[in-house]
Amino acid sequence: MKIFLRYKKALAAIALLFVMQQGFAQDLHFSQFFEAPLLRNPSLAGIFTGDYRIQGVYRDQWNSITNGYRTGSFNGEYKMPVGNGSDFLTTGAQLLFDKAGTVGLTTTEILPALNYHKSLSDQKTMYLSLGFMGGLVEKSIDRSKVTTSSQYSGGVFNPSIPDGETFPSPNIHYFDASVGMSFNESFGDDQKNSLFFGAAYHHLNRPKNSFYQDASQLDPKYVFSAGVKLNLDDQSYFTIQADHSIQGSFVETIGGVMYSYKLGDDMVNPQYVLNLGAFMRVGDALIPVLKLEMNPLAIAISYDVNISPLKTVSQGQGGVELSISYVGFLDRKNSSKYKMLCPHF
Repeated sequence: MKIFLRYKKALAAIALLFVMQQGFAQDLHFSQFFEAPLLRNPSLAGIFTGDYRIQGVYRDQWNSITNGYRTGSFNGEYKMPVGNGSDFLTTGAQLLFDKAGTVGLTTTEILPALNYHKSLSDQKTMYLSLGFMGGLVEKSIDRSKVTTSSQYSGGVFNPSIPDGETFPSPNIHYFDASVGMSFNESFGDDQKNSLFFGAAYHHLNRPKNSFYQDASQLDPKYVFSAGVKLNLDDQSYFTIQADHSIQGSFVETIGGVMYSYKLGDDMVNPQYVLNLGAFMRVGDALIPVLKLEMNPLAIAISYDVNISPLKTVSQGQGGVELSISYVGFLDRKNSSKYKMLCPHF
């Protein structure tokens, strides 16, 4: 039994190492991708009913078998009208933090964003948005925790022997940027339904991404996003969202549906909305989601049920995510609360 457990832990560590190596080439991502809109597409900033929005997502993965991923996202957006028309401008910022593995590979990103929403109709909500995001990225490792085969002498590990690695610094810094465009509109009876779709191009400056200061560059990432909100009646509605991402040889598709039920007597401005749904990251995980909206606050929790070939090692366990968001209006004459036409989803 002890031998089996050792074998299992070793296999798990190898599997995690493989995933981490892929992750260093890929971008960080969340199962609740809809709670981190700027990571999807900077032109999705400001597409909500309100003047400002604050969101945070925390993900914890693989800690049952070794030092796994701990990832946090925080974004804030502020939307303001432009002139006397129906155009809007959104400013915002995306902060991202991730730490993983025995050597503590740490990533920190600080990315300001700007998005312009151009109204395309005087009769209903219809907007074309163009967004930009760019800022500083820092990555580091704990060199004291690095162990290599060079540190073995006679089959015995000796930490006093140099590890043989030649990278000059355990820290790297670079500037990163992305651009995106999206379209959103309302439709149906009383314009109660809405939809959006968009495309984004990340790492447009192809930053170097190596501790060895070589020519390794981040592959550009293309993200195609879409969503639709369909009212069933005055008390309930469905929301369907999906992303398809391509980065080098890596392809990821995630999508799913949420059913929302309004609680209380006021169906226009409900005190509570209960959301139940499920998403799937194709070939990787099934993701049940529970979300409770307590206007203007919302809290959601999800869990990845691993369905990939790694499920034998992980016993089907994936990552748990917790998100919180706050959407509000400002007490001002030009608040979007008093605008008949405003980008939203």
